[in-house]
Amino acid sequence: AFARLWVLANEPRDAASLAAFRVFFGLLGFFGALRFLVYGWIDQFFGEPSFFFSYWGLEFVPVLPPSQLKVVFVVLAALSMLVALGLFYRVAIVLWLVVFSYVEALDVTNYLNHYYLLSVLGFWMCFMPLGRTYGLDGKFFGARTTLPTWMITALRFQVGCVYFYAGIAKLTGDWLLHAQPLAIWLHARTDTPFVGSFFDQTWVAYAMSWGGFFFDTTIAGWLLWGRTRRYAYAVLVGFHVAVGYLFPIGLFPWIMIASATVFFPASWPRFGRAKKEDDARPVRTSRVLIAGLTVFALFQFLMPLRTFAYGGNVLWHEQGMRWSWRVLCREKNGSVSYRVQVDGRRREFQVPPSRYLTAQQEREMSSQPDLILQLAHHIAGDFRRRGYEGVEVRVDALVSLNGRRPARMIDPDADLARIEDGIGRADWILPAPTDSPPHFANKE
Repeated sequence: AFARLWVLANEPRDAASLAAFRVFFGLLGFFGALRFLVYGWIDQFFGEPSFFFSYWGLEFVPVLPPSQLKVVFVVLAALSMLVALGLFYRVAIVLWLVVFSYVEALDVTNYLNHYYLLSVLGFWMCFMPLGRTYGLDGKFFGARTTLPTWMITALRFQVGCVYFYAGIAKLTGDWLLHAQPLAIWLHARTDTPFVGSFFDQTWVAYAMSWGGFFFDTTIAGWLLWGRTRRYAYAVLVGFHVAVGYLFPIGLFPWIMIASATVFFPASWPRFGRAKKEDDARPVRTSRVLIAGLTVFALFQFLMPLRTFAYGGNVLWHEQGMRWSWRVLCREKNGSVSYRVQVDGRRREFQVPPSRYLTAQQEREMSSQPDLILQLAHHIAGDFRRRGYEGVEVRVDALVSLNGRRPARMIDPDADLARIEDGIGRADWILPAPTDSPPHFANKE
């Protein structure tokens, strides 16, 4: 059986679809980097803050000054264009992944699912010689028109994981039984031309909630089936365009529209034109590489499941929330105030997060327990540097989940300055509220 799988994995397939994917990927990376430069986001996200939230284990990553980061984004844009052109592809995609991963590691409050998706897709692409497939590298090093089957399969698997787990994340009472948080978001968009008047109707929120659930959980299957592929892709484009129009989620819709093309027939970009034969021998992938990439694929499949080991409501405690494709599944708002006690609790200071954070950082931090803990450590260190002894930091964190009344999320008696973050279950996070989210009645 293994020998058969090995043969199938290395069976040559038309590389035209992979070449198109390379072009889409590079162009999206180019325009993504360009947006940061044009819109002034580098100064906003990396110049204005005086404190940056680190990922666990990546605290050592330095944040360069904005002037140097602008050069980094220019390099990122140039590397993206090299990937799109297929020029010096191998070097370009590896450097792109390193530079892009560095930028993403600078501040957790900038985390977005589609940034992580680009990183993962970029990792897969590092092991695919896509520059010689309808790219400029083919002019210099010999063109290829076929590549092993496993390369298309790997990308289909990765994109399928995103959709599948995005659907599983919606398998909750809030989403399916109460149409939340979609009802909240739709009520805020009643001024949308032509369709806004429908967004006050309760049935619309329920229809869109159930529709989104079925779309995410089944779309990969419809794309794989030849008979339904073209119709499924038309639905996919309409779905993502509508979501991108209604909700501010950046490049995510366009990334998914482009990525879904990997489900098309391998020769689709050539519109049936005859394929030239390779001048070189077929690409053969080593068993060691296949074994390593299989482990990576298994990791990608299991990573989103880790939240079940923590129990409780992941939308509340957020342990296992990141890197698990929980897209557009919760609305959280928080109010956080720190209480710093010094000198054996003889003195107490009320410390607002705004003393250390920008408005955007505070908005993200106020509903994410690990970021609340991280800022508490920073505040404790600040007080110690100013000469205070016996510093203890506690927090009053009131958070609303999917429109519920605000409830305490963090144990107010826990000294966060003594608690270290990690992968274990955080007992300093209080249980999620068990009451139902609000129900919006139709307006008269």
